[in-house]
Amino acid sequence: MGNRRRVAERRKTKPAVVGGMIAVVVGGVGFGVYALFGGGAAADDRTQPTSATADDKAKDIPSGPLSATEVTTAAQTFLRAWQQGKVAAAAAATDDSKSATALLTGYIKDAHITGVTLTAGTRTGDKVPFSVKGTVSYKGTEKPLAYDSALTVVRGTSDGKPLVDWHSAVLHPDLQDGDTLVTGESGTPPIKAVDRDGGELTEAKYPSLGAVLDGLREKYGKTAGGKAGIELRVVRGKSAKSSKASDKTLLELSKGTPGTVKTTLNPTLQTAAEAQVAKKARSSVVVLRPSTGEILAVANASHGFNTAFQGSLAPGSTMKVITSSLLIEKGLASADKAHPCPKYFTYGGWKFQNDDKFQIKGGTFKASFARSCNTAFISQAPDLENSDLTEQAQQVFGLSMNNWAIGVPSFDGSVPVQSAAQMAASLIGQGAVRMNPLNMASVSATVESGTFKQPYLVSPSVDNRTLATASRTMSAGTLSQLRELMAYTAAYGTAAEAMSGVTGNVGAKTGSAEVDGQKKPNGWFTAYRGDLAAAGVVQQGGHGGDTAGPIVASLLKTGG
Repeated sequence: MGNRRRVAERRKTKPAVVGGMIAVVVGGVGFGVYALFGGGAAADDRTQPTSATADDKAKDIPSGPLSATEVTTAAQTFLRAWQQGKVAAAAAATDDSKSATALLTGYIKDAHITGVTLTAGTRTGDKVPFSVKGTVSYKGTEKPLAYDSALTVVRGTSDGKPLVDWHSAVLHPDLQDGDTLVTGESGTPPIKAVDRDGGELTEAKYPSLGAVLDGLREKYGKTAGGKAGIELRVVRGKSAKSSKASDKTLLELSKGTPGTVKTTLNPTLQTAAEAQVAKKARSSVVVLRPSTGEILAVANASHGFNTAFQGSLAPGSTMKVITSSLLIEKGLASADKAHPCPKYFTYGGWKFQNDDKFQIKGGTFKASFARSCNTAFISQAPDLENSDLTEQAQQVFGLSMNNWAIGVPSFDGSVPVQSAAQMAASLIGQGAVRMNPLNMASVSATVESGTFKQPYLVSPSVDNRTLATASRTMSAGTLSQLRELMAYTAAYGTAAEAMSGVTGNVGAKTGSAEVDGQKKPNGWFTAYRGDLAAAGVVQQGGHGGDTAGPIVASLLKTGG
């Protein structure tokens, strides 16, 4: 793939693209008009090197941080070649010329984008933002296109040369590596998604629903009765499809006739959920109807990836709801019976502890649950089989079987069989356990209703799909104790402050999940109130009761 320097996570840079001849308009600091349009050697001029030993050449390879001149010159070389329609030269200015050549060529031939103007913004370190304006033309129909992008300059690993760090997102911010841009008659007709009351759902009105609407179109577009139009679309590649990303419309040149798809979303709750996540960066929330499984609201502070439905995060102590049901069923715990909560407990070679190393002397299991005592759960690991937690999650809570069909792409949790210390960590929602707000809202819904009902966004009657089921339910005694634990936590435990003022039949559990490399844990909260259940997460937010708790509690108060 040529010279490249990759960071651990793919940058979310906003890309730009150009077809045909392009004019580069410079704004901000870092580029000079003289440098772009004349005065000085041509871009293709090269200085011939003199002979040197291998050691001399190694010493001549630049290293260390890039200078401002190196960044602006590398960006200028790339943008100038791009503006002149010199795809090969532009690609050569990146650290992945093969991938860049393919996308830049497709930008012209497949996306039919011409007459592009690039406006460079102010350089910040190694990053240069720029805006893109152009025209999409297809069979006599055309429309203007405008968006923002950015590029980052890195040093080539073999020769130290400054190069554009190539990702598909440099072309357009909605592209993932492996995706392509295509203009033409859409293979999938558009849809008009509506809420449970018939009101239209749009991304403009509900910013969190962008990925949801894309998913609804992909699944129901061909069967909802619509007719395809001409569009500029992101066509997902293998990598994006493996993460269940949907194709995305960027621009409509001519409107198709949309078919209508009815969802279960409650407009009042959806509006409230959007407002709540807007207050907390990296927050996500889901609200369900326990008696039916209907999804009433879904919202994410970040609108690209749908963490609420597709996230895969350690759920922390909210997992103790499932673990508690297991321990009660096996006779290893009982709400009002004495239960150990020491400062530390060692299992499988790992030493586990509680937050702030607290302990509860002579306390009950209810007290340990309400205060979220880790060692109260870890201490029971010696009496459990490695597969017990996995089977409990699958058989009672309908999780971790990869068979949910909610109407759009989703992840239904993962509770793999673990051994030794990893099995013990799973009991408190760490280790290899992975969940998202949809999953944890479903856990609270199962406790409230007594039976797992697979969540869904579109009624199964629309397409006769089969919903996932659990193979068994908890005994009446186990269910009663689990409700008692969650009710006590909502009233007197770690969830009490957030749940203050949430009246009626309520229950809650907080969670904080430690993540390597994060200064603060991910804050979790799951709760129910009557026939409503909700769960939320605030990544890198801190304790769940302080972060996700107010979001969830507010929505339970809103009702629906």
